[in-house]
Amino acid sequence: MSADLLIIGGIVLAVMLAGGVGFLSIMNLAVGRDEVSERLGTYAFVPDLTMQRDSDRRRSRLVRLRLRLNTMLSVLSSEELSLKLATANWQITETEYIVLRILGTIVATVIGGWLFRSILSGLGFGLLAYLVPVFLLQRSIHNRRLKFEKQLVDVLVLVKGAVRSGYSFLQALDVVIQEMQAPASEEFRRVRREVGLGLPLSQALINMHARMQNDDLYLVVTAVNINSQVGGNLTTMLEAVTTTIRERIRLFSEIRALTSQQRYSGYLLTLLPFVVTAVLFILNPGYIGPLFEPGPYICIPIAALILVLIGNIVMRMLSRIDV
Repeated sequence: MSADLLIIGGIVLAVMLAGGVGFLSIMNLAVGRDEVSERLGTYAFVPDLTMQRDSDRRRSRLVRLRLRLNTMLSVLSSEELSLKLATANWQITETEYIVLRILGTIVATVIGGWLFRSILSGLGFGLLAYLVPVFLLQRSIHNRRLKFEKQLVDVLVLVKGAVRSGYSFLQALDVVIQEMQAPASEEFRRVRREVGLGLPLSQALINMHARMQNDDLYLVVTAVNINSQVGGNLTTMLEAVTTTIRERIRLFSEIRALTSQQRYSGYLLTLLPFVVTAVLFILNPGYIGPLFEPGPYICIPIAALILVLIGNIVMRMLSRIDV
């Protein structure tokens, strides 16, 4: 009797083990995983090609849409705007910039009119949205040119060292691209790309000067172009240019230090009338208030404002010295 129970128990256990193995096999087939994939996944990341294909397909669709939009509205583009966007290193085309500016103006006008229930408020918001991109673009251009100006001496030191060690000028530009930070690396990478596409080196350097609008860079570009045409020792030329630029920077710093008193006096004289007016409004508004009421007296603060602005402009022109 006990032997029969042992046999029955063994059969039941064998059936359970076989069922478990079959269930696991079916699950592996349903999931679609194999032993090779599991081993590869243990030691290396295997990318999902299906997701990558979907991402590439969406990206190509967006690229086609972008090209179609730029082609349809190409009449809105201009060389001046293209140069400004290239100088600011904004990764958009002229057409996209204009379209985004117009759409932002429309949206701001609608939102301003809806929030304040006034057409004038909407127009004010729209005008503000229309002018903000111009301000941001000009600010980005100014900041980028200022950073490039501060990096120029270091760029010349790198180029001079690379040329002295036996590199050509284009190979020295590769050193600048690898070692320097933006915007110097970005600008010289653009020069290298233009030369690779078939543009002469002199024209590529002139294009970089057109973007940066820097007098020291113009000196470098002129010297390099003359050297490429008539020959000579490039290392000696770069050393002379570097010394000249350093002396210009030193002289300009000394002049700014000598004219700092005049410049800050201009700032003080410009702000002083506004500060005095604000203090009088706080201490005795009845005394200063009639000047800003409608009538003939309103001409006094308007004339004072115009004269203060003219005086500030004149003082800034007198304290400005071009080196």
